[in-house]
Amino acid sequence: MTTRLPATSLLSRTLRRRATSRIPPRPFAPLGLEPSAGAPRSQSAPSYSTASGDPGQEPPPGMDSPIKVVSHLGNGGGGSGEGGGAAIDAGKSARRPLSLWPGMYHSPVTNALWEARSSIFERMMDAGNGAAAAADAGEQSAPTELLVKTPAQSRTSIVYKFATDDILREQYRDPWNEVRIGKLLEDLDALAGTIAVKHCSDEDSTTRPLLVVTASVDKMELKKPIRVDTDLKIAGAVTYVGRSSIDIQIEVTQVDQDGDNQSDPIALTANFTFVARDSKTGKSAPVNRLSPETEREKQLFSEREARDKMRKRKREVQKGGLEDGIHKLRAEAERLNALLAEGRVFSDLPALADRDSILLKDTRLENSLVCQPQQRNLHGRIFGGFLMHRAFELAFSTAYAFVGQRPCFLEVDHVDFLKPVDVGDFLRFKSCVLYTQLDNPEQPLVNVEVVAHVTRPELRKSEISNTFHFTFTVCSDLLKKGLKIRNVVPSTEEEARRILERMEAEGLCN
Repeated sequence: MTTRLPATSLLSRTLRRRATSRIPPRPFAPLGLEPSAGAPRSQSAPSYSTASGDPGQEPPPGMDSPIKVVSHLGNGGGGSGEGGGAAIDAGKSARRPLSLWPGMYHSPVTNALWEARSSIFERMMDAGNGAAAAADAGEQSAPTELLVKTPAQSRTSIVYKFATDDILREQYRDPWNEVRIGKLLEDLDALAGTIAVKHCSDEDSTTRPLLVVTASVDKMELKKPIRVDTDLKIAGAVTYVGRSSIDIQIEVTQVDQDGDNQSDPIALTANFTFVARDSKTGKSAPVNRLSPETEREKQLFSEREARDKMRKRKREVQKGGLEDGIHKLRAEAERLNALLAEGRVFSDLPALADRDSILLKDTRLENSLVCQPQQRNLHGRIFGGFLMHRAFELAFSTAYAFVGQRPCFLEVDHVDFLKPVDVGDFLRFKSCVLYTQLDNPEQPLVNVEVVAHVTRPELRKSEISNTFHFTFTVCSDLLKKGLKIRNVVPSTEEEARRILERMEAEGLCN
């Protein structure tokens, strides 16, 4: 006779089994290496990616390095048979320094990238510790001689096998059968960070590894919707370096569903800037030089170099003459008064206000959270991709509530990471529709601002860590059915100034 266990006992046993299987991370192959012949491969894991986009092949020398992605967490209790994962080396996991343990519950792609990045740190730290044992001080030194590297040496790509991997596909699916953009932003930031680490690494056993942190994200442009039922590839490389800064360009590509190779496969482009810090002193550190080889690499290098010089010139101009400053203040005052004119009607004569307009303050949404250890990156700070993920989802909700229909994401504008966010920080996200652009009736634009505040109740203090600007539009079919987008007007001078600053950054102010 079979004894039937209570439901609570079965649930407890299942949770214990799952928890046990998730404690040690699944080992991933190091960058540039295929797994050993004896290591079994999970049936639901996407294959390696290569420069040509063909999975499962060893890349030619100098091409992008393969990253192994596992679409499910933990071993799941399986053995080495079909569906089972590779055996976990508990001894290796125990020897890893705690500083190289990132948070958990990120996307499988982010986990794979961080595992590859930590393997670089471990390799350098192990070599450095061996050399330091023979040294008097017993410490590694900061980099003294910079290397010259090519973009090909940092080029890395990942293929999402959405067409065949059901588990991976479900982790990225949104309610409209497209890829969750917020989750993809996490992966893009993780990929850019891994590329930056690869560029900064060397084989010098006496050199301690540098820390790289996200300084800014340049404009991301979505060129076409990203589906979740077709394989997707993200790839990037270093395009330009300054003294301690590293510019990285990433492209997201997806072939059209009908297999038309003539159409442009690029779905999204993104540019990241990372800065290098000395892992011991925390000060900025010089990075390896870059030597572009192909015509495309040289073109990208020239473009980023010109942009860097233009940014420096702009800062110098802003320190310029008093007369130019006076003219600018007068023009700004006129624009402020024009923006505030309609807002005053809402405040003073609400019955006469334009029904096709709405006050900025009436579009606001807000959420908050306490940052948890599971959301940290390899350096113990809250993962920048996580911040972008949460900001995007709040912006999407804000645009959704404002339009009354599902919005279509278009782009993320320039993002500066002003202050780091630590585990335990009380983080507040505040969003609003900053302004709308209704000049083109076929594609009205909704500009959403999200401001992340690090709040410290004990100190009665709140600081802005990030400001994000997202642009959305709506489906053309809805516009044909009579959907109208309302105009947003400010009610205070502070709101009007924020709108003008954003418009000036977008080049909308004459």
